[in-house]
Amino acid sequence: MAKKKSAGSGDLVIVESPAKAKTIEKYLGEGYTVLSSYGHVRDLPERDLSVDVENGFEPTYIIPDDKKDRLSALKKEADKAAMVWLATDEDREGEAISWHLLEVLKPRIPVHRLVFHEITEEAILGALEHPRDIDQNLVRAQEARRIVDRLYGYEVSPLLWKKVRPRLSAGRVQSVAVRMIVDREHERMAFRSATYWDLLGQFACARAPESTGFEAELVSIDGRPIPAAKDFDQ
Repeated sequence: MAKKKSAGSGDLVIVESPAKAKTIEKYLGEGYTVLSSYGHVRDLPERDLSVDVENGFEPTYIIPDDKKDRLSALKKEADKAAMVWLATDEDREGEAISWHLLEVLKPRIPVHRLVFHEITEEAILGALEHPRDIDQNLVRAQEARRIVDRLYGYEVSPLLWKKVRPRLSAGRVQSVAVRMIVDREHERMAFRSATYWDLLGQFACARAPESTGFEAELVSIDGRPIPAAKDFDQ
């Protein structure tokens, strides 16, 4: 089990939420500074597509204004630290936050990814013994999800603002749902109901009235086929 450091050892631990930061700092002791990123620190800009569809769908990220002071504080602490531990959540979003922090802070000291599944002293100290690198597969998965959101939702969202209410956001799920509804509505508008009858005739031979005769179904008139049940869909 890893032990708490003495004061002055100077490691920086970055988590997502300030509530976690307070609890984890208590477990780690004075040798660590634990700060929060307050979620994502970079994103695609709100008013531009920012995905280069001609060059491998490369995204362009910006630092939102409300995160600049937070990043400055993190950068200041990272410059003083002996080591940086990226302790964001262990999922796609958390992995992406750690990657963005690494890209923005560019620390010149060792950086480790710290993952744990519960906020307990045992789990936190145990995680220090098993650091890992950033999982690029999770990062790319989150990035692909974000890009698809932007590609499918960027042009649909203004439609929602006009037809439903302002400030709604459409993404990869909502856009597909809207498309399904529109396609179904087009089918409904194009549908034409019709009634049809099968015509079955009973025929007898005039020259042999005592014969049994036969049945025949009308299949065409003047060379034009008569619709049958098999010609209609459900």
